[in-house]
Order: sequence, then structure tokens, then C-alpha cells
Amino acid sequence: MTQVRIGIIGGSGLYRMEALKDVEEVRVETAFGDPSDALIVGNLDGVPVAFLARHGRHHQLLPTEVPYRANILAMKQLGVEYILSASAVGSLQAEIAPLDLVIPDQFIDRTFARPSTFFGNGLVGHVTFGDPFCPALSQLLAEAVSLAEIPEIKLHQGGTYVCMEGPAFSTKAESQLYRSWGAQIIGMTNLTEAKLAREAEIAYATLALVTDYDCWHPDHDSVTVEMVIANLHKNATNAQKVVRSAVGLLSDRWPESAAHEALRYALMTPPEHVPAETRQRLALLLQKYWG
Repeated sequence: MTQVRIGIIGGSGLYRMEALKDVEEVRVETAFGDPSDALIVGNLDGVPVAFLARHGRHHQLLPTEVPYRANILAMKQLGVEYILSASAVGSLQAEIAPLDLVIPDQFIDRTFARPSTFFGNGLVGHVTFGDPFCPALSQLLAEAVSLAEIPEIKLHQGGTYVCMEGPAFSTKAESQLYRSWGAQIIGMTNLTEAKLAREAEIAYATLALVTDYDCWHPDHDSVTVEMVIANLHKNATNAQKVVRSAVGLLSDRWPESAAHEALRYALMTPPEHVPAETRQRLALLLQKYWG
């Protein structure tokens, strides 16, 4: 199977990377089912990468329906060590405007209806998650924004991403609550990815692309579907430029990440007490420590 070190996950509006060359669709089977779509493996300016459309290339999966475990494990099976994630978000703060870019450094979890761990079924594991994004990869992503030279784009480095279940958006009361917590942006997907990437020992960072203000904003009711879709398209174009720059930087540095050793002290259950079926299902994650 083709081996790559960099994975790219595209969110709403970003269903392909147009600059990819020598592309190959790779269907990956995992112990947790099929990923959202075929992984598109190719070269981005000579660097091998694997691209996956989070919601499927035709946007057919709700945030709750995305097979996050299969997506992350498929990346791991391809050899991915770094994931650059692009995500459409709403803004919770006036200074973060539509079409701005945010590289968040924290999460608040408001999900409740999706699996968010590989562990269970006889194996207990607790990864550290105080810093849910890889700082080195996030800093590299910020540098890539500057290199991409996108006119009139404002970058916000740092901030808290509220991850809600969806698919409905927030009520005004909820939106105001999140603002009172000091959160900056809101979305429906990235926390689950980040947790699983940490368990899979993959460094993870997010480029959040603001489509509009969340419903707390007095002008929110004037936002139309056409406006949001137009912003999604603009954001997708900007995201491809930033990711392309980030891949170039990443291939020059391959930064060390604490995520790459996340399971070293996380596995609580002695190997001899883990059911054989569970050990087999998670063999790719466990082999470094248990052989």
C-alpha cells in the first residue's frame, strides 16, 4: 500500500485538492469500517500526501455520521504522521469576521452521539489532551498562511473551538453561552478527529475558515444560503493555498510532536488481559509498545 507521511482532511466546501498530481484513489478497509470516501493519494509539489473529504466528495455525511475512527485509522494505515485539517466554522466574536482564518489551540466538547475513542472492549487507555492540537504543527500552519500571500486575509492564531453535535445550528441562548465562556469559533467535526488522531499518535492541527457569524450576531438573520456558499468557495480556495504552503514547510522540517508518543503511558490494561479480538483490531496502534 502507498505510504505517505502527510494527511489532509477537507471540510465543507473543500472536497478536493486541485494542485495534486499523479493522483490515485485508494480504497482503505479498516477495522472500524470504511472511511468517508476513497483517499486521494498524490504529489503536492513533489511531496506525497493523502487527501480525504470528511463528509464525502458529494457532502453526503452529517457531522454525526462521519466515520471518524475509520478516517483516522485509514490515514494511519497509509503511514500518516501529520494531519492538516481544514474546517468551516462560525464566529462567536465580533473581531473574527467571515473569511477570516483561525488556527485554534483549544476545544470545548459539546458532542454526545458519536464514538470518539479507539479504546474499549477490554482495553482502557487515557491519552493526555490538555493541548489538543500539536503546537509545532499549528505554528507551521500559521507560517504557511503568511507564505500563501492571500490578499486581505486576517489570521487569528489561537482560540477555542466549540464542537457541537449538530446538524442543527445553535440556539441564540447557546451561542451567547459559548461567548460567555470566551470561545472564538464553533463547528461540528474537529474535536472528534483530534481525539482519535492523538490516540493514533498522529500530530494534528486545524485551519478553521469562518463562513459567517453564529446566531448571536444581530446581522445573522440576514445571512442567506447563497452568501454562505459563496464564502465556502472562497474559503476552499484559500485553504488550498495555505495547505500547499504548509506541506512544503512540513516536508522540509518534519517537526517532532508529543503526539507521536501519546500512547507510551496511556495504556492501562495489561496486555495479557486484553481480549485477542481487541488486540487484533488495534494492532497498528499497539505494535510499537506491545510488539
